[in-house]
Amino acid sequence: MSAVTLPSDPIVHANVRRLTTPDKDGMHGCAKITFETGPNGTCLKDLYQASPLRVLFPNKPKDDIYLAAFVTTSGGLVGGDHLNVDVTIGKGAAVQMIGQAAEKVYRSKGPDTVFEINLSVDEDAYLEWLPQETIIFDQARLRRRTTVNVTPGGTFLGAEILVFGRTAMGETLNQGLVRDVWEVSCAGKLTWSDALHLSGDIKAQLNHPAGFDGACATASSVLVSDDVEKYLDFVRDIFDTFSQDVKCAATITNGVLVTRWLAADAQLLRQAFAEYWANMRHELKGLPRALPRLWHM
Repeated sequence: MSAVTLPSDPIVHANVRRLTTPDKDGMHGCAKITFETGPNGTCLKDLYQASPLRVLFPNKPKDDIYLAAFVTTSGGLVGGDHLNVDVTIGKGAAVQMIGQAAEKVYRSKGPDTVFEINLSVDEDAYLEWLPQETIIFDQARLRRRTTVNVTPGGTFLGAEILVFGRTAMGETLNQGLVRDVWEVSCAGKLTWSDALHLSGDIKAQLNHPAGFDGACATASSVLVSDDVEKYLDFVRDIFDTFSQDVKCAATITNGVLVTRWLAADAQLLRQAFAEYWANMRHELKGLPRALPRLWHM
């Protein structure tokens, strides 16, 4: 697969800047990106990126929408790292933004890893926010906040996957901090907010029957659309096809469709999530029932 840092279409006009600014406490990475509608459809308007964040533009599949991929060039995040991502989807534009690979948050000796994400979707615009898993190592300290603002007429389909510990190596998340916050606004008015907070003896909280009941991975999806209510039964029908080892549920709050998954097997959860996502994007916009090739690498 070929990938370039800028689209080759000469019609695209983009202001692109790079800056590397490590400080004494960690890396301060930033990516600000804006898309608009041009003569040939969705195009890049502006891009600013500072290491360790980088944005790539893989070739999109036929009959699909504009594709952009975030990369953390440092190979993972440590205590003291601070990342900021700002994405604006202009009127009529349609973009799928993905993570190139799973994000790793390593053990910290004290400082937090901070990740702030701001997503804005304009009228008649569509954004798929599809990061891959965030793998939280034992004694890591992660604070992440995702804010979304959708203008009436816009559509947002976003998600996150958390894996508690390096499960492929038989490791678990015993101690540390995980604070993951979502805030969704419509036309600038807060309509839904949620916060996951785990600290101290996290292993006990993950194993508790009233907590995660032994799950080592969780996923959440958020859909904001003017006609979101009509998709609830569709989502529940998809759930009926999943393995009983994957627990899932969906609900609508203030016009926001929230979907959750829990599983003791991170790979099984990933497969169920991918099936949901492929079917949902087709139901929403008639897009191919497929995830990008990067998802399968």
